[in-house]
Amino acid sequence: MTHTNDYIPPKNKGRKQLFESGFLEMLTKTHIAMPLTFFPVTGLSVMAYGLYQGYLSLGLAIGLFLVGVLSFSLVEYLVHRFVFHMEPDTKLKQTITYKFHGVHHEYPKDKMRLAMPMVVSIFLTVVMFTVFWFLMGRYAFGFMPGFVVGYAAYLGVHYIVHAYRPPKNMFKTLWVHHGIHHYKHNDRAFGVSSPLWDYIFRTMP
Repeated sequence: MTHTNDYIPPKNKGRKQLFESGFLEMLTKTHIAMPLTFFPVTGLSVMAYGLYQGYLSLGLAIGLFLVGVLSFSLVEYLVHRFVFHMEPDTKLKQTITYKFHGVHHEYPKDKMRLAMPMVVSIFLTVVMFTVFWFLMGRYAFGFMPGFVVGYAAYLGVHYIVHAYRPPKNMFKTLWVHHGIHHYKHNDRAFGVSSPLWDYIFRTMP
C-alpha cells in the first residue's frame, strides 16, 4: 500500500475514491467555504459569550486569542509531521496515513479534500473546548476562539496554495514552502500556515 513516507507521484487532475459506500465517500469531501465560515463564526461567538458573561476582560481575551492562534500553528506542525507522516510500520498505520493524508499527496489539486470533513471537525471542536474548559476554566473562552480561528487560517492558506497561482509578493514564500513538501521533500517543510516551526525544529528543506 502507498503511504506518506513514500514518494507519491502527484496527479494534478482527478480524485481518488476512498470508500465503496457512497455515504462515507460523500463525508470525505468538504467545500472550503463551510469550515472557513463555521470556525471563525463559532470561535468569535464563544469569545463574545465569554465577554458578555464577564468571564474575561477584553485585553485578556485578546491575549488568550493570540496564544490560541500560535498554539494551533504548533499543533498543525506536530500533527502534520508525527501523525500524517508517521512511520507506517503496520497495516493500520498505512491505512490511516494514506486515507487521512497520503491521498492528498497523490491528488494535491483535489479542492474537495483540502479540509477535514465537517463532521469530524465539529466533533473535534466540541472535544477540544471540553478539554480546554477542564484545563483552563473561563480562560477557554479566549484560548479556544484563537485556536479554531488559527485552524481556519491554516485551511485558508492550504486552499489557496493548492488552488491558485503564487502571487508576486512576499506571500509567495508560502507557495514555495508547501510546494517543496509536496513535490520535492515530503519529510521536510511541515508547516503550512507558517514555516516558523520548521525553523525551530530544523525541518526546513
